[in-house]
Amino acid sequence: MTKAAEAESKWVAVSGKRGGAPFVLLSDHAGQVIPSHLQDLGLSAAERARHIGWDIGIDGVGRILSGLLECVLIEQVCSRLVIDCNRAPGHRTSVVTVSDGTLVPGNQNLSPAQRKEREETILHPYHDRITRELDARQAAALPSVIVALHSFTPEMNGVKRPWHAGLLHNHDSRLAHIMIALLREEGLTVGDNEPYALTDTSDYTVPKHGEQRSLPYIELEIRQDLITSPQGQLEWAQRLARLLPQAWSIFCQKYGGETASACEQVS
Repeated sequence: MTKAAEAESKWVAVSGKRGGAPFVLLSDHAGQVIPSHLQDLGLSAAERARHIGWDIGIDGVGRILSGLLECVLIEQVCSRLVIDCNRAPGHRTSVVTVSDGTLVPGNQNLSPAQRKEREETILHPYHDRITRELDARQAAALPSVIVALHSFTPEMNGVKRPWHAGLLHNHDSRLAHIMIALLREEGLTVGDNEPYALTDTSDYTVPKHGEQRSLPYIELEIRQDLITSPQGQLEWAQRLARLLPQAWSIFCQKYGGETASACEQVS
């Protein structure tokens, strides 16, 4: 096994199948694992389990949703405290020294070589696996819709966040706005580029795999208190399994062209 393949097998989890659904689910912050040689980055188990270490609840949502939609899910199982796989290599927040008030001892004063090692063993294998999946779909003439899954805290810096979910978008807001409307029809409070905004530099996964390929995409944030329990994860997965195909159908009908014919192939 090559070094790259070994790294991928350790830190990248792939589930589901390349079936009829056009959706490719991506979860940058699904895991909490820290390589043993980093000695838990000097943090307690309680700190590592906080939102600073992973997107709480999104692992359950993603895996259930992948099964319901019969589509592929690609997850990064390594903690975002080691390296954030939704940040470009070298980004100032790629490896955090302090996160939401918590000092991360194992990330202090890293050398360029240490940062590069984390990029080569964790960041790049994850994104290489996504690239191979999208390349394979393209070669098989299968339509691809990127669905990036995240979760956010109910409160930040003492301010309560009212949104049940948020849809983030950048250069192409079409599918996001359709999904916002569908979720709001369910009586939910939904943020439009809230609680975060997607930009060329704030994020990495959607700009790299969605916008650079001109693929339709959404980046979905779900409030963590709604998906902490298995029941909440099931409810949200079922909701998304119902609404995502609707959103894709509306997108194809509205924007036509080659995208619409691709949609007909999987309708």
